[in-house]
Amino acid sequence: MARHFLRKISPLTLGALSFIAAPAQSVPLPASVQGAEIRTPLPPATPRINGPNIFGVTAGADFLYAIPATGQRPMSYTVTGLPAGLSVNESTGIITGKIKTKGEYKITFKVKNALGSAEKAFRIVVGDKIALTPPMGWNSWNCWAQAVSQDKVLRSAKALVSSGLASHGWMYVNIDDTWQGRRDPKTLALQANDRFPDMKKLCADIHGLGLKAGIYSSPWITTYAGFNGGSSEESNGSWVAFKEYKDYQPYQRFGKYAFTKQDANQWAQWGFDYLKYDWYPNDIPHTKEMSEALRATGRDIVFSLSNAAPIEHAEAFGKLANSWRTTGDMWDTWDEPGPYQHSVSEIGFNQDAWTDHAAPGHFNDPDMLVIGWVGWGDNLHYTRLSAAEQYSHITLWSVLASPLLIGCDLERLDPFTLNLLSNDEVIAVNQDALGKQGKRVSTQGSIDVYKKELEDGSCALAFFNRGDVTHVINTKLDRLGLGGPRKARDLWRQKDLGEFKGDLKVSVEAHSAELYRIVSVPATK
Repeated sequence: MARHFLRKISPLTLGALSFIAAPAQSVPLPASVQGAEIRTPLPPATPRINGPNIFGVTAGADFLYAIPATGQRPMSYTVTGLPAGLSVNESTGIITGKIKTKGEYKITFKVKNALGSAEKAFRIVVGDKIALTPPMGWNSWNCWAQAVSQDKVLRSAKALVSSGLASHGWMYVNIDDTWQGRRDPKTLALQANDRFPDMKKLCADIHGLGLKAGIYSSPWITTYAGFNGGSSEESNGSWVAFKEYKDYQPYQRFGKYAFTKQDANQWAQWGFDYLKYDWYPNDIPHTKEMSEALRATGRDIVFSLSNAAPIEHAEAFGKLANSWRTTGDMWDTWDEPGPYQHSVSEIGFNQDAWTDHAAPGHFNDPDMLVIGWVGWGDNLHYTRLSAAEQYSHITLWSVLASPLLIGCDLERLDPFTLNLLSNDEVIAVNQDALGKQGKRVSTQGSIDVYKKELEDGSCALAFFNRGDVTHVINTKLDRLGLGGPRKARDLWRQKDLGEFKGDLKVSVEAHSAELYRIVSVPATK
């Protein structure tokens, strides 16, 4: 969202809604999604291990990973093949420690409850890359903006766990703009304002939940929201607070003195795991300066650039950062752009040029998710996207291998929004270890077809209807490089659709999407 100041439900689904996990209070379905299909079946009470199958860390860095698993609690967690230096809490599934030696470690997660058990193969890659799959989590801007506080961030972290979303792999809890105060007169590192009385404790509290913490900054003198940035015209880092955008807009530029190393060291000391670095246009020198400062701290900190990165710098960004915003700010509209805002449709369907620049360790970022209760402060509204458009939004961001950052109030998760964010088979497409961004491979009338190759040799096919009426498409699989007999699975409804030869017939509602996994059928002798 901009920071410029700012179907019917089956009887089975209806009966299941009361069993969907939710934060402290029950949140009713908003009027705009009442009667909409809630596609994803509830997870079974038996254990199921979710999330990616790979995780990157640098040698000697603090390791933190919570095994994401659904099922009836309590659960017990064990890990076989765990490398020296790591240990797992058998009650929580949180793995911590440090690994000193580079290499790839193949381990197995095992989760057990009173009803059964589950196993999953997993790889820990100790090397020079982190963020081997797109980061997943939450960012404060799209709901709290300048009203963000330490209390609200911690409550959001707790809601990520209590809602069950953490059990599906949602991990990062990121503070956006407006946390900044003054610089420490001795270290010259930027300190927090009164709304964040103890950043170190906040990070520790978030880590204690098995989650990771993120923070925000800019190399400018003043950020988009008018708070202290990473540079100054004065050697002591002095900064003047402004009340009006017209007054501080001229300070959205680079100052004579940069405090990049001081700030990076402070974030590492506090315990942050993610940095959103925001200015326009993103340039290579300032990106390189912060990248080197973060790496020098010895802490693994995901480095995310914002906003509207120039595509001509994509190759260089891939060596310096873990993600970069490919666009300006996105608002919660389907196709109604404004002067400082872009719609979901406008942004989502214009990522083709970036396709080849995504890979494990660095991903294209078309902005945060705009579902649930969003806004800027205490006056939130339910997303203006229809239910169909929300399915398109999540489907497209998953196929694009985009970072998935929820922007809504996590304490007001209604059953539709929660269901939308907890489909592990859809998430698995986004988190696939091959790290490839999906490509548009066909357009037939109002239907766009995207193909995303997956690590196991299968692929995901996504069908988007950008028209205003339901459309049925016959997709000739051989024209998409998928000749021979194939099996299809509907990932949103988690249903096998059987074997297909040649054509795949798909019906797509207006503004909605369908997502299938296509697997080759071995030849019989």
